[in-house]
Amino acid sequence: MRFLSLGVGTTIAAWLMFAAGVGAQPAEPAKTAIATFAGGCFWCVEADFDKVEGVISTTSGYTGGHTDEPSYEEVSRGGTGHAESVEVVFDPAKVSYEKLLDVFWHNIDPVARDRQFCDTGDQYRSVIFFHDEEQRRLAASSKQALEKSGRFKLPIVTQIAPAAAFYRAEEYHQDYYKKNPLQYRFYRFNCGRDARVKQLWGDEAGGKVPTQ
Repeated sequence: MRFLSLGVGTTIAAWLMFAAGVGAQPAEPAKTAIATFAGGCFWCVEADFDKVEGVISTTSGYTGGHTDEPSYEEVSRGGTGHAESVEVVFDPAKVSYEKLLDVFWHNIDPVARDRQFCDTGDQYRSVIFFHDEEQRRLAASSKQALEKSGRFKLPIVTQIAPAAAFYRAEEYHQDYYKKNPLQYRFYRFNCGRDARVKQLWGDEAGGKVPTQ
C-alpha cells in the first residue's frame, strides 16, 4: 500500500509540473545576424546604417589589424593595421545582407585607396568584413557586379576580408552623431562626404532601402 501511495503521489506531482508548464513555453530567441563594414569615419558609417529599417544596433570600433585592444589615438596614428569599422546587428527577417551591402556601397567612395573623403591612411580604407561563407559570396558578387557595370573608370579597391576580433571604440565615439549633432554635421560637411557620394552615385546616393 505504501508503494502504491508513492506511485500515485509521484504521478500527481509529475502531472502538476506538466500542467504548470503548459502555456508557458519559453519565447523563441530573436534571430539576429552581424555585418561589419569599414567605410571611413565610423561616426558617419554608424549614422548611415542606423537609418535602415531592420538594423537593431550599430557599434563603432576597430578591426582588421594586429594590435590588441587598440585605442583611438593608436589607430589614428596608423601602424595598428586596424580600420575604423562599424559592427551592425540586424534582423534578417526585416533587412537582408544584400540590402546592407547596397547601403554600404552607396555611402562610400569605392575607388579611393587607403582613404575615405578627407580622412587618409589605411585606417580609413573601405572593407567588407564577412562573417561566414554566404556573406563572403554575396560581398564578392556585389563587388563584381559593380565592376562589370562600368560605372567607374578607376578600379574598385574596397577590400573583402574575413571578420576578425572587433574592438569596441571608446564610449564617446558611440552614437557620436546623436550626442554631438552640431560637431558631427560640421565635420561631415567639411569632410566633403555627402558631396563626394552624390558625385559618385547621383540619385542612388545612400542606397534605396526603407529607413526607420
